[in-house]
Amino acid sequence: MEILVTGATGFVGSELIPRLLRDGHRVRAFARDPERVGPGVAIHSGDAVTGAGLAEALEGVDVAYFLIHSMEAAPTGDGTFVERDRRSAERFAAAARAAGVQRIVYLGGLVPAGAPPSRHLASRLEVERILLDAVPAAISLRASIVIAAASRSFRFLVHLVERLPVLALPAWRARRTAPVDGRDVIALLAAAATAGEPAAGGSLDAAGPEVLTYAEMIDRIRHHMLVGRPALRLRFSATPLASRVAAAIAGEDPELVGPLMEGLEHDLLPRPGHDAAAALRVRVHSFDSAVEHALRRREEREPLAAK
Repeated sequence: MEILVTGATGFVGSELIPRLLRDGHRVRAFARDPERVGPGVAIHSGDAVTGAGLAEALEGVDVAYFLIHSMEAAPTGDGTFVERDRRSAERFAAAARAAGVQRIVYLGGLVPAGAPPSRHLASRLEVERILLDAVPAAISLRASIVIAAASRSFRFLVHLVERLPVLALPAWRARRTAPVDGRDVIALLAAAATAGEPAAGGSLDAAGPEVLTYAEMIDRIRHHMLVGRPALRLRFSATPLASRVAAAIAGEDPELVGPLMEGLEHDLLPRPGHDAAAALRVRVHSFDSAVEHALRRREEREPLAAK
């Protein structure tokens, strides 16, 4: 198959491309910064927000992966991340239809049941709708926190454990989700390229085998890091202030952390009957296996600073 991967320089895109090549596909990459794309693929430069370069990149493509998210601050006048994601999805959908692309594969996020989603998750849902409407055989995978060395959500938690002598856990610590191993996300995305019914034409939940509270996740990450950290359980969330404090401690962009933390106010659980692992026949790793692997990979690049 001829496959296009957008967001090719991000964590997911850069891991997915070698997997698709190993599976025997012909792969091309779409990126704003072509010099950061790895070897072995044809590279198309462009910008999905403006639509520049999309028509050329999608010509002759069978399957196109949309792995673009706009969470950080943008140049003045470029709009909010919600507006940028909407424009990117609409231009990508139109270009994919015009090019005769058979399938779009999108990676979005789990959403709360029975409660309004946060800005971040509502934007993911809007992008999913646009892309699923564009191509009948499109597939959307909804994931919660991805456990991987290069996952910014996981790195954020690791940095908090490293740098806080006392873990101040807001009220959202009791909320639950189903974290998923980064290796499994890549396997699910790769399998989605050739999946038939019943996977095609809708959304599936890319979830790990365990449902955990955020407090349980942080404690088990702490355990695998071999550090002791007393926990201070707060009775409030105060997300706008807490997100900026947490971003400063973790060395992350508050424009990224703020929207992510807004999504922690409700449980983010997989839906019954939407199991991506079952539909795509992928065996998933346990949470502890995912954390051990992610920490090991992280230490290869950046020694743990926690004591």
